[in-house]
Amino acid sequence: MNEEEQHIQKSSFSAFLVMICTLISRILGFVRIALISAIFGAGGQADVLNTVFTIPNNLRKLLAEGALSSAFIPVLSSVLVKDTTDKVSRGIVRNIISFQLLILIPFSVLCIVFANPLIRIVLVEFDDPELLVLSVRLFRWFINYLLLISISAILMGVLNSHNSFFIPAITPILFSISVITSVVMLHQRLGIFSMAVGVLGGGLMQILFQTPFFRKLGYDFKLDFSFQNEEFRRIMRGWLPVVATASVFTVNQQIAARFATGLETGSSSALHYALVFFQLPFGIFSASIATVLFPKMSRQAAVQDLQGLRDSIQYGIRFLLIFLLPSSLFLTLAGKEIISVALFRGAFTLADTFITSRVLFAYALGLFSVGAFNFFQRFYYASGDFRTPFILAVIVCTVDVILSIWLKSTSLKVIGLALANTISFTLGFILMIILARRRLKYFERRYIFGTLWKVLLSLVPALCYMTLFIRLTGNWWRQGSSLRTFGLLLGCAVPGIALILLLFYLLKVELFFDMMKKRMKK
Repeated sequence: MNEEEQHIQKSSFSAFLVMICTLISRILGFVRIALISAIFGAGGQADVLNTVFTIPNNLRKLLAEGALSSAFIPVLSSVLVKDTTDKVSRGIVRNIISFQLLILIPFSVLCIVFANPLIRIVLVEFDDPELLVLSVRLFRWFINYLLLISISAILMGVLNSHNSFFIPAITPILFSISVITSVVMLHQRLGIFSMAVGVLGGGLMQILFQTPFFRKLGYDFKLDFSFQNEEFRRIMRGWLPVVATASVFTVNQQIAARFATGLETGSSSALHYALVFFQLPFGIFSASIATVLFPKMSRQAAVQDLQGLRDSIQYGIRFLLIFLLPSSLFLTLAGKEIISVALFRGAFTLADTFITSRVLFAYALGLFSVGAFNFFQRFYYASGDFRTPFILAVIVCTVDVILSIWLKSTSLKVIGLALANTISFTLGFILMIILARRRLKYFERRYIFGTLWKVLLSLVPALCYMTLFIRLTGNWWRQGSSLRTFGLLLGCAVPGIALILLLFYLLKVELFFDMMKKRMKK
């Protein structure tokens, strides 16, 4: 076995390890969403909850997991290649923690003090005064989550840079456990604020869980406000453009959330719940491969290993084709059935199920495009190019907003917001891959197209089976969540998955076939 094959197998193992943890986290996320929808429904307080939580959730992409990690990990990875004493890397981490506290503590205080005008003027369009007041009160709790998740993201970035992926992958599971436990035990006393308690508790648990492993690597929480070293400046030079890029998407997502609050009751929740289902395969597959390959591409870029970057890009695209195209098929064909089994109970109604499934359908059409766009962003960040992702982000979001304004005023309404997202990211992905080819000069497209046609061919039997099954069994999704409908959903999904995996093996879809062959040899 040559060195490249060993690297591929190691990357595959790490990716599948992260995928398993993410799968568990997403399943618990479904439990969380099902619990919240059953207790709070899909309108009124649920709209408030889902809209307000998007604010700290989007801000963390700017100040924590998204932007800062994208600038932090390449620098730390390159330093670890060159610095055998780890003194420089420890100094970088102390600088970053100090910087986060310096920025986020005053920011959180200002958000709490000025929560009323921020919510009323900038973020939501609720007509009900009681919902506006509730939004302000809830926001003052949720905004504190930003500081916790930012510190957690630093620990996660450090561990990933040291090729430790398992521990960071577990932390989202703890978050979901905290929220579920809090809502179950406290919702009768605290109502919707039980969610806030769970969110803050979950953020704290993520920090505490990673800390022993963080310290074992030789790092600590000592503060260092001497921001004069070159490595910190490199992070800042990367962070500011990434913040600009992430802020474009954050503003875009917040605009979509605001558009939804101006539509019929339940639109905000439909958008939020559909995104939860969309994020399941996206988080398991796209985020997992990006998490594993990002430090690797950063090291390859640091030593100018152009062929290694080509191999990583090729591997990432093929990985996404193998897992995201089948996921898109299931979400588009069985969206109503999936949402019915998962959410249709308690205060979540048949009408809520129908509109959420239609929004999910529009999102699922762009699953591969969004995943590939996200992956290519990491390639550019690893290469030290922050300008290209920013320009493409502006193009994608401009197209998204223009289409959203038009489509939301048609009969599509909230579905139009999801469709605008799909179209704009598909355009962005096409532009990304064109520009990446120019930078890499070439890469083996025949392997990518070979995987593509094998995957598409493998989907045909599953498509026929699932379509026939749904037609023969009727509109059982209208009956809501029950053991019977759960069994019918399994009857639809499991044979479909089995057919796809069988065709993957018979057609020798590379990554899957190699993994199966290795297991059979054992």
